[in-house]
Amino acid sequence: MSTQSLNVENLRAQFPALQREHNGEPVVYFDGPAGSQVPQCVIDAISNYLSNHNANHEGPFLTSQESDAVLDMAHEKVATFVGADSGESISFGANMTSLTMALSRAMARTWDSGDEIIVSRLDHDANVTPWVLAAADAGVTVRHIEICEHDCTLDLDDFRSKLNQKTRLVAVGLASNATGTINPVETMVRKAHEFGAQTFIDAVHFAPHGLVDVKAIDCDFLACSAYKFFGPHVGILYGEPDLLAELQPYKLRPATDDLPGRWMTGTQNHECIAGVAACVDYMIGIGRGFKEALSDRSALARAFEEIVAYEQQLSQPLIEGLIDIQGLKLWGVTDEGRANERVPTISFTHEKFSPQSIAEHLASCGIFVWPGNHYAYPFTSAMNLEPEGTLRIGLLHYNTATEVDRLLNALDHFLHAEK
Repeated sequence: MSTQSLNVENLRAQFPALQREHNGEPVVYFDGPAGSQVPQCVIDAISNYLSNHNANHEGPFLTSQESDAVLDMAHEKVATFVGADSGESISFGANMTSLTMALSRAMARTWDSGDEIIVSRLDHDANVTPWVLAAADAGVTVRHIEICEHDCTLDLDDFRSKLNQKTRLVAVGLASNATGTINPVETMVRKAHEFGAQTFIDAVHFAPHGLVDVKAIDCDFLACSAYKFFGPHVGILYGEPDLLAELQPYKLRPATDDLPGRWMTGTQNHECIAGVAACVDYMIGIGRGFKEALSDRSALARAFEEIVAYEQQLSQPLIEGLIDIQGLKLWGVTDEGRANERVPTISFTHEKFSPQSIAEHLASCGIFVWPGNHYAYPFTSAMNLEPEGTLRIGLLHYNTATEVDRLLNALDHFLHAEK
């Protein structure tokens, strides 16, 4: 089906931030990997909760009961978003990092000295340091999957060589927030399970770009963050219900032992959880624009089918335009024939100009991009890119070909003017 059926202008009209201008021109938001913009329906859901249903949990009065209904619905919506059977498998928290820290501490209590865990040098540090710290507390050995530098993919031979009967956990990202690389997590999870290891998947960066499916991945745990897929700043943890019930979290004595509450420390950000449900509904609405009678999950699959195709159409001309620039190095998969191995997050360095200086020039043109290590410190350290990191451009489905052209033109002007 032609991707022209994705009505980008209609979708853009739903995002108030996209109406902003800088020096008389529309702002270009290529900063999505650090947090996307949000549609009006999310803003309205947060406002509606605070205006009409604001209360704490499990009260015998109307607003508390309404609040609990809103939260219960959000658990179910996110379960649908990740392909889980029940909202009981979904926990909310301040952010993915905090949730991973809490889970890592609980899991470490089940590890013994001499056990091993495996993490990746291609990951965001939130899927490395929590496990490294927990391993240190438990006297557990940490092994790191190395990177194939030529295309910034994981060295799967290295991964297989490090798996053994002592491996208790494999933690790996679904997509790199630095290079856009999509990792073959289904294969990696299957291999880990063959050795009896549990698996934790960081889907934070992948979630706005493709359909998350915990059943297809067959992971034990998965985390993502709503503010990366058009929602508010809320972290999300999926876990197999039996494992979530079996593990003992660090929690207060009066707190519930029932799922999903036993993994949600303290009073949650209720209004923003209401916004999470709304951002899932926004994605469902994209899919229903093609066929109204689709189930929620089928509508999500339809939406991401179109989004993936559209984002690939946007990113390939950008990649080709950057490759043509003398002195510039792209980090990651660049072959058009391997487009399904990456999301449209593109990092580069220049032999003369720092990422910071380039980002500052683009910002002066109203084009927002990120310089630095992007918290992907394991990657930037392994590739000797510290302390400056890379210049990262992140495309989302609300971006346009016109915006890509603006970036390439502004970059060309800067590089030639500064020679």
